[in-house]
Amino acid sequence: MSTDDAKIQESPLGRFHAVIPAGGVGTRLWPLSRAAAPKFLHDLTGSGSTLLRATYDRLEPLAGSRVLVVTGEAHRAAVCRQLPEVGEDEMVLESEPKDSGAAIGLAAAILHRRDPETIMGSFAADQVISPDDLFQEAVREAIYTAATGKIVTIGIKPTHPSTGFGYIRSGAALNIDGAPNAMAVAEFVEKPSQEVANKYVEAGDYVWNAGMFVAPVALMLRHLEANQPELFAGLQEIAEAWDTPRRAEVTSRIWPTLPKIAIDYAVAEPAAEAGDVAVVPGTFRWDDVGDFAAIGRLNNAGDVDEVTVLGEGARVFAENASGVVVSDTKRVIALIGIKDVVIVDTPDALLVTTKEHAQLVKGTVDALKASGDTDVL
Repeated sequence: MSTDDAKIQESPLGRFHAVIPAGGVGTRLWPLSRAAAPKFLHDLTGSGSTLLRATYDRLEPLAGSRVLVVTGEAHRAAVCRQLPEVGEDEMVLESEPKDSGAAIGLAAAILHRRDPETIMGSFAADQVISPDDLFQEAVREAIYTAATGKIVTIGIKPTHPSTGFGYIRSGAALNIDGAPNAMAVAEFVEKPSQEVANKYVEAGDYVWNAGMFVAPVALMLRHLEANQPELFAGLQEIAEAWDTPRRAEVTSRIWPTLPKIAIDYAVAEPAAEAGDVAVVPGTFRWDDVGDFAAIGRLNNAGDVDEVTVLGEGARVFAENASGVVVSDTKRVIALIGIKDVVIVDTPDALLVTTKEHAQLVKGTVDALKASGDTDVL
């Protein structure tokens, strides 16, 4: 072992284990993203990497092989193909979605049983982040802060007064060695109106809540037990059986009974009220790719005229047109005299909308589900 490796093992960085929750269909990205092929399995930026693969590669320099992936049983084969480095012991499979409280809570419980000194970091598989070095700097600060006994969230400095994200109000600086930018969290606030969002950005002490958490697993579980005792008890029972031959039996019995709740409500917000949450502001570029307008902003693929085109072998002709085209077919798509259009062409479903209305795609998915047209979902 080199001197540098020995120093890392002795520092909080050596206790770090990354967790990648890979769930959620991404209904606003239908018909590209579907239950059988959710958005984290797609390359949505033209980079050559899927969102899941990019998330793993971003974390590997910090965690090495210490990466736990939480995903649906239905996605096991696809995740294994994209992440062949992740072994069976580092794959947590959900028989049905139970929200982030159960997913992240189970990861914490499993890691705690393996090593109660672990510091875990949870980073969703469906986010776009750049550059990697600024992200990694923020995570290192979060790890050093977590080692002092804090649940740490990495907040994103707002680039505009968004109404689509929750916000975190930061408090006093914590003056932690290795984490010069860490601050106490004063409060979490829900998605605001436009007027309130303007005030948040003007105030300067609010950051976007990107759902990234770094924490000692023992502290995470302590708050989970205090605020969601039923969820905690079920997860503990599963974790106790996880590395034994009883895993399948216990998980299949307990998992369907667990309550659905987001980790923010189950742990982060109550912990903030108790003074146990800190925030490290991230200066990297971040997007949760919430709709097709986001793909237009983020995509590095080749453009035709003012149209962003995504899809291997896409055949697009544009004249006096702008917008986004995502094609999963070889059909020729011609756009003439149309602005800010969004077209998503797949073999069994076609979406035509505008960037302005891209957020409304979720309503179409809900309507299709209600009408029984589940074959395209």
